Amino acid sequence: MRIFKRLLRWALILAFSGLLLGVAALGVAYWLIAPRLPNVDQLKDYRMQVPLRVESADGKLIATFGETRRIPVDIAHVPDRLKHAVLSAEDADFYSHPGFDWHGIARAAWHVIISGGEKGSGGSTITQQVARNFFLSPEKLYSRKLIEIFIAVRMENELTKDQILELYLNKMFLGHRAYGVAAAAEYYYGKTLDQLTIAECATIASTFQLPSAVNPINSPTRMLARRNWVLGQMLEHRYISKQEYEQAIREPNNAYPHEQPIEVEAPYLAEMVRRQVLDRLGNDALTDGYVVKTTLDSQRQTEAVQALRDGLVAYDRRHGWRGPEAHTDLPANAGTKEFDDALASYSSVSGMLPGVVTAVTPQQATVYLSSRESATLDLAAVSWARPYVSDTRTGATPKAVDTVLKRGDIIRLARNDKGEWELAQVPKVQGALASVSPEDGAIEALVGGFNFARSKFNRAVMAARQPGSSFKPYIYSAAFERGFTPASIVNDAPLALPDPSKPGGLWTPANDDNKFDGPIRLRQALVESKNLVSVRLLDAIGVSFAREYATRFGFSLDALPANLSMALGTASVSPMDMARGYSVFANGGYLVKPYFIKEIDDRDGKPVYLANPARACRSCQERLLNPPPPGPPPVEKSVAPATSPATSTSAPAGAASLADVGDTVLPEDTHGDAKAPPVLAPHVIDIRNDYLITSLMKDVILHGTGAAARALNRPDLAGKTGTTNDHRDAWFVGFNGDLSTAVWVGFDDFTSLGRANGVAEFGAQAALPIWMQYMGAALKGLPENSLPMPPGISTITIDRTTGLPAPPGDTDTMPEVFKVEDLDKLRSQAAQQQQDKDKKHAYDIF
Repeated sequence: MRIFKRLLRWALILAFSGLLLGVAALGVAYWLIAPRLPNVDQLKDYRMQVPLRVESADGKLIATFGETRRIPVDIAHVPDRLKHAVLSAEDADFYSHPGFDWHGIARAAWHVIISGGEKGSGGSTITQQVARNFFLSPEKLYSRKLIEIFIAVRMENELTKDQILELYLNKMFLGHRAYGVAAAAEYYYGKTLDQLTIAECATIASTFQLPSAVNPINSPTRMLARRNWVLGQMLEHRYISKQEYEQAIREPNNAYPHEQPIEVEAPYLAEMVRRQVLDRLGNDALTDGYVVKTTLDSQRQTEAVQALRDGLVAYDRRHGWRGPEAHTDLPANAGTKEFDDALASYSSVSGMLPGVVTAVTPQQATVYLSSRESATLDLAAVSWARPYVSDTRTGATPKAVDTVLKRGDIIRLARNDKGEWELAQVPKVQGALASVSPEDGAIEALVGGFNFARSKFNRAVMAARQPGSSFKPYIYSAAFERGFTPASIVNDAPLALPDPSKPGGLWTPANDDNKFDGPIRLRQALVESKNLVSVRLLDAIGVSFAREYATRFGFSLDALPANLSMALGTASVSPMDMARGYSVFANGGYLVKPYFIKEIDDRDGKPVYLANPARACRSCQERLLNPPPPGPPPVEKSVAPATSPATSTSAPAGAASLADVGDTVLPEDTHGDAKAPPVLAPHVIDIRNDYLITSLMKDVILHGTGAAARALNRPDLAGKTGTTNDHRDAWFVGFNGDLSTAVWVGFDDFTSLGRANGVAEFGAQAALPIWMQYMGAALKGLPENSLPMPPGISTITIDRTTGLPAPPGDTDTMPEVFKVEDLDKLRSQAAQQQQDKDKKHAYDIF
């Protein structure tokens, strides 16, 4: 007994000594490590990485940019059942321990001993996990674990338990790029936290341990086992009742990927936003939770996307079926696996689903789309598929389905207006649409191509194409500035001009129909798009003057050829350039600058940028008090990207320049000045000149190449078609007081658009229907909005043949509009002509 007591005494002495040594060692370790420990006070105002969010003007989501999915949530908005699930799974004693758990550390230490030194997971409290995720690396080192404990103790002293738990619930990675419980709930279930069931809360809590390996999508079986264990822990800790437990256990795994729903399809503009915001805010823009509010109207954008796609598909079908995208030899007994393998590398393109033909007869074809759906195509569903022969010719209309499709063909299907499946084909032709507000240049809709995933080249702002006859209104406007009128007579006759680069050394421009009408009024010449009249008109006013004058519409001199071919639209322009140029006609003669970002808010909803664009603002007091005469716009200087006060990070060295996203830069920032005066757009053309040109372009729609647009039944519309040599480009550009819209159709490789059904693919055939579909929808329900007749314009009756004021008794007459200062000259000419006619008549009598 005495020996036992002695041994016990020595054991206690050794234990106490060991404890003292341990405490001393911990003290020394803390003394050595403490100076290097991070300041945990920063966690009180820690900002989680939140992706950049891009929205339309009416608040609908266009895109998010960032590496992570995260939706920060306040601890007060986390439902108790989710908190309890997480605590049950990760740290049941969280609200009672001092930041570390001796029992957990002991278990981890025992595991190391019995496993021969293997460092397993576990032993860390929620506080320690927060410390590790914010300040330390994940490597398994004893020194790291010790530092982790010291940081956890500091956190417990400086933060509340709820603050620590909030950091944990928002910071942790939970699989599939989802960080935090709110992002996980949205991705796995498409729900907000308050909508989660108990079983779903337990599932999310189950992903904390091994988020990549154990999550409801990648490993549903392992996840269910882990979930059920968590539910058992919740029952054991009395967070749920027995009935709730049993109900939750029976609930199946309903998780599947829920990508954040894109409400507005505008990927081309979203990329423009991303690059411009990076230029302004630097790389932090993608992680600091900024919200960019664009100028885009969600409804108009949706209509623009649909109109362009419908127009390009219509063109493509006019030119026939190019055959299946691929062909695979299917075994006779092929089933779902073989069909899925054949379609593995194909994805949906703009609503056109890939499918493989599994059976075909003269009457119908069966097409496998997925394990859940197949479709049957009858002859009507493939009736459009005349075989493509060339850009001007197609084969005969198919009379049997098996002449179009074969078993093993990889094809695409799309639903028609009746909701029925029919054969589809991804167009090779491309197009673009740009629509801006004439008042301030706000981009209302923008589509840069048929499908962004297939081609990210933004033709709406990056393409440099020839506008053809849609450029003629600028030439006519320059001519009206030099004294010509809508009734001026110009000869529509053959013309040959010296040009050493042409065969025979002569340039011989011609009209599209190779016909000539002789002397013709300018109004009629624009309505009929007479090329030779435009060339003679440009020659009369001078190429140099016309080039300088065209810069008033926003074009650079470098884009304008210094020769007479400019009259035929050989400049290099984008659809955005043309929409901007026509907006001058739409707003009374003011040059606005296209822009697409109207506001940038930080994560707290406070503006860090508010656009104050230059406006036409014809009725603004500032413009009325001091109206400057119209003239060339001031030289536009490049604007260096400004760094937001919200961040000190500058733009990266390799950031894209703004020139790469078109002629668009951020307007003046007024977020710190609530009373900023309006910025007035430069007055570039006389409003009377504007009125005359608009009058001519209204006649283009009423009587000319744009006559199809009369179907919209809107007298306020004006516009012009455009087609280039060999039909490489087709345009329609038009406007009213609300919108200026340009549509372009063509091939990226400058191939001819050709002919279909004997009709050449002019602007009226290929581009105008797109413009009509979009403008008809965009302006639906809006009142007419057109430039009123300004002071200084008079309407008189003229002779249709001479273009001069009609004498008494003249029956071949029409009303025409003129500047008032031109009337005296015209009346003098008419009187002189009448005198000459009377003299000739007297001489004939004599």
